Amino acid sequence: MDVLIVDDEKSIRTATSVAIESEGHYVETADSAHIAEMKLKEEDYQLVFLDLRLGEDSGMDVLRNIVKYKPHIPVVIFTAHASIETAIEATREGAFDYLEKPFTPDQLRAILLKAEKAQKTQKKIVTLENEVVELQGQVSTQSPSPVFESEEPSMKATLDTLFRAAATPASILILGESGTGKSVISKAVHERSHLSKNPFVTVSCPSLSKELLESELFGHVKGAFTGAMKDKWGKVSAADGGTLFLDEIGELPLEIQPKLLRLLQEREYERLGETKTRKSNVRIIAATNRDLKEMVKEGTFREDLYYRLNVITVELPPLRARQMDLLAFAENYLNFFGKQIGRPNLSFSKGGLATLTSYQWPGNLRELRNAIERAAILAQGQQIESKDLPVGEFLDASTGDSGSDIVPGAECTLAELETEHIKRVLARAESLQQAAETLGIDNATLYRKRKKLNL
Repeated sequence: MDVLIVDDEKSIRTATSVAIESEGHYVETADSAHIAEMKLKEEDYQLVFLDLRLGEDSGMDVLRNIVKYKPHIPVVIFTAHASIETAIEATREGAFDYLEKPFTPDQLRAILLKAEKAQKTQKKIVTLENEVVELQGQVSTQSPSPVFESEEPSMKATLDTLFRAAATPASILILGESGTGKSVISKAVHERSHLSKNPFVTVSCPSLSKELLESELFGHVKGAFTGAMKDKWGKVSAADGGTLFLDEIGELPLEIQPKLLRLLQEREYERLGETKTRKSNVRIIAATNRDLKEMVKEGTFREDLYYRLNVITVELPPLRARQMDLLAFAENYLNFFGKQIGRPNLSFSKGGLATLTSYQWPGNLRELRNAIERAAILAQGQQIESKDLPVGEFLDASTGDSGSDIVPGAECTLAELETEHIKRVLARAESLQQAAETLGIDNATLYRKRKKLNL
């Protein structure tokens, strides 16, 4: 804990400081009400020891100000035996406890333990309040439950890596295009980790200016910059003991990157405008749609930070590379939105399924979700037709994909399914080499198949 001792007797301040520091706490002192109130404005202590007799000053006034402006800080009153009644009166005014002078190390230790327990209880209350706010946010967004299963071997391997790493303190870097579910999977990693009962705090790196982003991350003290009207504890402090998710870390300004590196390596940071070093035990998960290796070459991302983040790295494939999962996602979304709007029996027609599998979904899961929500609302019948999906105009009509009934799971032969799949891959690929790589065959095999199928 950060502890403040307020007493006008130097011997009391010195002896108490030594005893408290021997228990592993950080101590600052003040010899007057004025100095104490200045320190209380600048810092947020976890415990205050306060003498009610401060020369010409009144310790009771200091107590009332703490109770009024910083009620979360417990105050222990120093008192002589003859002033016990005054100490009891102080507890009625809001003091946490009192300690009679002279006191023994055991008496002081008991007070410290009591204060630590009170702090832990307060932290649990704050955590529960944050969870309630988070749950309220989840309810208000009305989003379908995420699916963490896959039929695609590459995605299965990615999920296995992430969920095995969840139980460790290792930093995780998640790469992938926008809309592939990086933030959702990060939360899932947290929930499967040993930190699941602690906070999961998100920082969106592109959303703020450099100065405001630094304050959002590390916090600031009053007057640190224009507009800093009061002290603020940042997201690093809020995530202490839990997970800090840095969304789109590729957008993190170069000036802030050394401070993040220090947090990763030494678990230390400082708020803007102060020199006091603070500790934070957070697990970092970062995500980006940028090529960090290329950014390192260009000098826009620190190489040492990249390697510190790159302990466990996975790449979420785009939706166009997850054809075996696409229909499962679509059915999940349709089931959710159908129930939400009172149309639980909605389904996809063959044409609708063909459109889903023909389109490349550049916006990935986010675009698929929005398209199906719209279709569920606007579809005139009980089936989602191709015309109900706002993607038909983007399909290449020359391939005939939008009208094909041949999709996985349809009543067709394996040969018909293979032909249709090769046609679609060829239509999307920029070269025959790329098409062959996507199909998992060599160029010569693709040439023979094209010749046989007249493609």
